[in-house]
Amino acid sequence: MSDNQRPKLNTTALRAYIMLAVLAVIWIYFHWATPGNTFLTPRNLSNLMTQMSVTGVIAVGMLMLIVSANIDLSAGSVLGFAGGIAAFLMTTHDVGLPLSVLAAIAVGVAIGLFHGVLTAYFNIPAFIVTLGGLLAWRGAVKWLLGGNTIPVADDTFKAIGNANLPVTAGWLLAAGGIAFVVIGAIRRSRSDLNDGLGGSNLVKELARAVVPVIGIVAFISVMNAWQGVPVPVLILLIVASIGGFIMNSTVFGRHLYAIGGNPDAARLSGINNRRNILKVYAILGAFIGVASLIFTARVGSAAPDAGTLKELDAIAACVIGGASLMGGRGTIFGACLGALVMASLDNGMSLLNVRDFLQDIIKGSILVAAVGLDMMGKKQA
Repeated sequence: MSDNQRPKLNTTALRAYIMLAVLAVIWIYFHWATPGNTFLTPRNLSNLMTQMSVTGVIAVGMLMLIVSANIDLSAGSVLGFAGGIAAFLMTTHDVGLPLSVLAAIAVGVAIGLFHGVLTAYFNIPAFIVTLGGLLAWRGAVKWLLGGNTIPVADDTFKAIGNANLPVTAGWLLAAGGIAFVVIGAIRRSRSDLNDGLGGSNLVKELARAVVPVIGIVAFISVMNAWQGVPVPVLILLIVASIGGFIMNSTVFGRHLYAIGGNPDAARLSGINNRRNILKVYAILGAFIGVASLIFTARVGSAAPDAGTLKELDAIAACVIGGASLMGGRGTIFGACLGALVMASLDNGMSLLNVRDFLQDIIKGSILVAAVGLDMMGKKQA
């Protein structure tokens, strides 16, 4: 079993390295091409990370769903509806901030469960269920808001999408991240020793941890060089950590990979496919609810067209990050990296004043190319 897993792990790592190299090329080009070389400045990088946070949060949940060989085309409409619920409760009914936040997340979970029931228990294809949801929930947003934009005046709520952590808090976050990486290296070393894979390779694992540690320090340094780590980015890091834990360290996560890889084999092995699909739709709904709060707080209002096409950005992020739309493959890190690539393209092309239609053509072409390369790789394998 372990021998069969080695190539997959190597392929996943290779994909991640390639994506990092592509991201580096994109950043270097935009920094060279933008007037005044402004792309790689702390201010723009802080804005870039904030811009990707909404797509990144949705992409984490979408990756989990795609791994199970399902899809959700309604995420943008659900985002707009959940954000509209929060704004509507705060402005029209004077509901407090905590309850409004919980209501937005609860709406996302409820809608996710509804989609999950239709897909898993009524055997309606996920594409059809969520395509209908895309239209239905967009209509619900228009009904809820009466076709109008509702501004949100609560400064505490708006801080969810616009505030920054103090510099000291940023370094404390870095210390926690470094401790997590080091502890992970020690655990992997002990695991290899307990599994009889040879002597403890602690030095080797710690050497591997050097790169992520440097990345953490560099990231916090750049964020603190402007105004501190943006709160939306902190939320994304928390969501990504939760998603990574679920997919890598829980039975549920392994079941999702099994279901996406071969649903019949998963069912025959005792996995409850329907229940797990229902769960993953609920988790995606919760993450969409969180993303709706970031989005609504960032723009300071709820609008009928809020979140339009956000589902496509999230799906593109997953695919560009190495997920297979056929299911069974993908990582949370890859999805977040894909979201960063998409946000970098948006940010860089905006700085270069590239026209909107050309931006759409470029992003669409990159998505098709990513899927094409993935299919070519499968044929060669």
